[in-house]
Amino acid sequence: MKNNCFVEIKLSEDLLRKLLYVSAAENRTPSAQVAFMLRNNVAYFEKTKGRIPDAELKKLDISEYVKEEK
Repeated sequence: MKNNCFVEIKLSEDLLRKLLYVSAAENRTPSAQVAFMLRNNVAYFEKTKGRIPDAELKKLDISEYVKEEK
């Protein structure tokens, strides 16, 4: 099972309403919609700038965002 990671974001009310609208139109939760958009953004980044090396990803400290399972 994948660990759940949490990132707090600040949105304007207008952007939040638009996220909720798009999420409902796409039959996704807002969280699933954001994850979908982020995956697409990363795919575009890698398509235009090259694959992100696994070694570079492993250097990043994600401990602040990983929820410990009890």
